[in-house]
Amino acid sequence: MKPHTDGWLHDTRTSYDTVAASYADLTRHILEEAPEERAFLARFADLVRAQAGGRVADVGCGTGRITAHLHRSGVDVFGIDLSPGMIEVARRDHPDLPFALGSMTDLALADDSLTGLIAWYSLIHVPDDEIGRVLAHFKRVVRAGGPLLLGFHVGDEAKVKTEGYGGHPMNVHVHRRQHAQLITWLDEAGFAVESHTTVTSAESRLGGMILARRRGAGSTWSAGGN
Repeated sequence: MKPHTDGWLHDTRTSYDTVAASYADLTRHILEEAPEERAFLARFADLVRAQAGGRVADVGCGTGRITAHLHRSGVDVFGIDLSPGMIEVARRDHPDLPFALGSMTDLALADDSLTGLIAWYSLIHVPDDEIGRVLAHFKRVVRAGGPLLLGFHVGDEAKVKTEGYGGHPMNVHVHRRQHAQLITWLDEAGFAVESHTTVTSAESRLGGMILARRRGAGSTWSAGGN
């Protein structure tokens, strides 16, 4: 059965406002237990540098842990999130980095203004019928040849999450998706997938990563196999 998605942006914002402080405490160090994810993030950072640097957006940045990791890798990165509570904690924990409120369904960024974009386990609350709009914004703001890195939960179902991160109440759909579906959506949106993998780690019991590039004139790199 297709999940009821009316008001999903409101539910996502409210849920993460509620859990923001606990989320930061519980996820602060889990990337240290995820070597394959760190490797993909390093490849993404290398590809940004290969594009002569430039700004990168961490869309759905939460409390900024991935934003900060990329910054330590030498990437000129800023974070965007739907939840004011998450942005407040991100600014508290990473005062040297820029964070802004915003929605991936309507990115307030100029066309071709980014070298790259990362959505790290942030598409998981977006309904299927909104994915095309989100990816169209990603393509619009990333310049030709720029890298896109997605992290997501692998599976075939959506479940409603009613409690999380310290037992606080939530009301969000968590969509698990297969690589093939996301690769199809990316292709339709104008991205060429360069590499993808499935992992089991502290980040996700069954997680996926897809590294792609925006198609178009000016594409200069290839990441190679799966």
